[in-house]
Amino acid sequence: MYFNEETVIFYNGKFIKAEDAKENPYGQSLHYGNGVFEGIRAYNTVNGAKIFKPYEHYKRLKYGAEVMNIPFNYSEEELTKISYELLERNGLKDAYIRPLITTGVDMSLKTSSQSNLLIQCWEWGKYMGDKLLRVKTSKFQRPNPNSCFVEAKVTGHYVNSVLSTNEAKNAGYDEALLLDMNGNVAECSGANIFMQKDGKLQTPPKGHIMAGITRATIIDLCREVGISVEEKHFTLDELKDADACFFTGTAAEVVGLASLDDYKFPMNWKDTHGYRLMNLYKEEVLGLRLKEKTA
Repeated sequence: MYFNEETVIFYNGKFIKAEDAKENPYGQSLHYGNGVFEGIRAYNTVNGAKIFKPYEHYKRLKYGAEVMNIPFNYSEEELTKISYELLERNGLKDAYIRPLITTGVDMSLKTSSQSNLLIQCWEWGKYMGDKLLRVKTSKFQRPNPNSCFVEAKVTGHYVNSVLSTNEAKNAGYDEALLLDMNGNVAECSGANIFMQKDGKLQTPPKGHIMAGITRATIIDLCREVGISVEEKHFTLDELKDADACFFTGTAAEVVGLASLDDYKFPMNWKDTHGYRLMNLYKEEVLGLRLKEKTA
């Protein structure tokens, strides 16, 4: 579903067929999970393909390479230009873009002095779908920020997400919710979380979570349209007393929750801030809100 014999990727300075890409079996990313990646979306707007916030995503990619000591010399401008050309070569306007930096051959635990850049793209609908989600609280915690750089999208960190997702889906749920080391709500296995209570939104602050770009966009939209939103810690018990809840992420966009464990969120989804923000976000990524502002 991700590629075929005609699919083109960008690999180490060249556009090549996806089936011709070769990764060294002695690379650190394969053995130790020492690599960084991003998830970016392009949308088919009235002005053609538009990548949403590419500079912010590529800035975070470069941050990940920096904290993991991975050599990487591309600029945000270069990476954005490559991404647009990749979309054009694959004939895509509405697509998911996955840049990945892998580390080279080195069996020691010091970061390799070599790195590889791979950028792929494919058509991909909303990662979690459109229906309201049934979510399970995971026995796995979000990684301790003293154990790693939690705001970097390091490939090895996502074993935590795989474990929690498998646990939830094997139990018949759609997604997993993780707590942090202090027992506060952190995030979903691959998205940030917002809860609504008494007409106000709350979302966990930075520090124990992935500082999502979609999360930041939603906070900005709230402030623009007058929705009260606060970044603060809250417990699982507090979440299970909320009126409504939703996840945000580049792959997931905005998706509502039907329930958490045995608790059903009582508010009708279409009456929630989350539903309104879901639609505002779609207008934002398609450039429709900008058109309204300048009309």
